[in-house]
Amino acid sequence: MTYVEYKQLSPFQQFVYNFKKFFKNLPKAVGRFFKLIGLAIVHFFVGIGKGIKNYGVTFVKGDWATKLSYIIFGAGSAHKGKYYKGALYFLVEVAYVLFLIFFGAEQLYWFPTLGDKTVHVSIDPKTRRRIFSEPPDSMRLLLFGTLTILVTIVVFVVYISNIKDAYRLQQQKEKGERITTFKEDIQEYMDGKYHITLLSFPILMICVFNILPLIFMILIAFTNAGASPGFDWCGFQNFGNVFSIVDGATKAKTFAGVAGWTFIWAIAATFSNYILGLIVALMINKKGIKGKSIFRTLFVITIAVPQFVSLMLMSQLLAEDGAMNLLLGYITGSNPGIKFLGGEVWIARLTVIIVNCWVGIPYTILSMSGILMNIPEDLYESARIDGASPYKTFTKITLPYMIFVTTPQLITQFVGNINNFNVIYLLTGGGPTTQDYVSTAGKTDILVTWLFNLSMNATTPDYGLASTIGILVFVICATLSLIVYNNSKSMKDEEAFS
Repeated sequence: MTYVEYKQLSPFQQFVYNFKKFFKNLPKAVGRFFKLIGLAIVHFFVGIGKGIKNYGVTFVKGDWATKLSYIIFGAGSAHKGKYYKGALYFLVEVAYVLFLIFFGAEQLYWFPTLGDKTVHVSIDPKTRRRIFSEPPDSMRLLLFGTLTILVTIVVFVVYISNIKDAYRLQQQKEKGERITTFKEDIQEYMDGKYHITLLSFPILMICVFNILPLIFMILIAFTNAGASPGFDWCGFQNFGNVFSIVDGATKAKTFAGVAGWTFIWAIAATFSNYILGLIVALMINKKGIKGKSIFRTLFVITIAVPQFVSLMLMSQLLAEDGAMNLLLGYITGSNPGIKFLGGEVWIARLTVIIVNCWVGIPYTILSMSGILMNIPEDLYESARIDGASPYKTFTKITLPYMIFVTTPQLITQFVGNINNFNVIYLLTGGGPTTQDYVSTAGKTDILVTWLFNLSMNATTPDYGLASTIGILVFVICATLSLIVYNNSKSMKDEEAFS
């Protein structure tokens, strides 16, 4: 279809055309996405190969001090006059050796088995009773083993840096170039490399408080961790349990049902907030409307109330004996006793979507208002001069501009609703319950609330399955976000409305 033919279509026909085009191109987009992942993996291993090659070449071409750096950190740097750098490298090596002797070696020893599961029996010499050994704390062994491996990786990076620095200084000396002094290096890190100085501590904190817990939780997915302190590696068993259906109410059936509702919920919650928020924002910003500042202030006030307070209030209002049923009783003359949150499945699901509009629309209104006020007025003037109706102006100027600007926001809201724990947990707690699912999931549970129930509220926690669900949620969100954003006009044509 040519551009002229496309412009001759009605807005509904354009929507249908773009909808079909999106899903027609979706397989290609998914293919390109996984192709890029494959290329990234290939480049990773090619980089490792080049690193191994450079490792050998540097050893062959290096002098005795550079070769000694392969065993003793900092030897090459100190030999070339960088005594402070050589001392720092050597201290890292000494600290790592002491770390392994007093702590790390034991953690690495137990990491493959996560502790000795054999029950040892001994006799109490006083009471002559048998004493059975306690199961190992596999969670602690997994955490400390992961920490030891990460420390080893960091030290390995320092080791490679020490070799590269020694060889670089060797080449500078062979070329007759002057070696910088300690004072000059400090000045460089306060000027040209100041970004490294500023970001070093934040990156260290990210590694400790983000990367380490993230890797630890990913590893939990490959174990059968549960209520017992002792557990083993189980490979991909948890992933198999999620994707294989055997006998009735299984984990796989529960995952399929919860994941299906999660997507329905995310789509409904995202677009209901977006569409209704856009409509209200248009009404507020329409010329001739009085009291615009009052309306905006009212919406800001609703945002100022913490979301969990609003949700807890709503859960009380919509309870079986809550204010909503009392009001309906006064109107109808009899208490209807409608279970908005724990009765019929469709009522509970519709209720959480409506309540989510209450807490979410004000945010959309504020962001939409700011965007609407920044649409160039000359676009509207040109359209009016050409005889465009208000409907035509909306479909050809306002709506395309809003979608163009807010596509990243829509993606963010969609991912946020997939992980919208508060609305579901504080309103329904995942209920109503059903025999079709395992006992830890209900009909309004989304993946993130089911994950929480598996790890916190279950009689026998299943940390392995909970971690597996967390990984799958991340993969789904990351894949959808990258595919949709990379195929959106916001990314492909950044200058469309400039």
